[in-house]
Amino acid sequence: MAVLLVAAFVAAGCGYRLRGTGSSLPPGIRTVSVPVFKNLTTRYELDVKLTRAVIDELVARGQVSVAADPAAADAVLEGEITGFTANPIGFTGAGQADRYTLTVTAKVTLKERATAKALFTNPAFIYQQEYSVPPGSSFESVQTEAIDKIAGKFARSLVVSILEGF
Repeated sequence: MAVLLVAAFVAAGCGYRLRGTGSSLPPGIRTVSVPVFKNLTTRYELDVKLTRAVIDELVARGQVSVAADPAAADAVLEGEITGFTANPIGFTGAGQADRYTLTVTAKVTLKERATAKALFTNPAFIYQQEYSVPPGSSFESVQTEAIDKIAGKFARSLVVSILEGF
């Protein structure tokens, strides 16, 4: 019986945890500032939408708070959107594209503000998603909706990478 009790205590401390509950950030990082990402693409407001989505995802996870002023934060998350592509992958019988692969590429760095030490860096963070264009529409007419959709998923993927080290 004592052996089972010891085994239970050892297993409890072996490092397993539920996804979404841990953080790979140092304990001193409680507040993060997220300045508007730089947009090196030609997509209008992509920088604003991705930045807003990242802030919303950080707030929703509740592991850190978000500060508007970088000077009031423990860390600063900087992003530079280096690419956005919409490649057609499906076509209607009339030859019009009705499915696209959307790809966002960004350079992302989370730095501890006091020391400028990089806590997370990815010079080519890539997020891809398929998007179906509703019948009778063109991608150009629904691209704002498509960008809104990909922004949330891009943010979720990025924040998971930063907070959970995946």
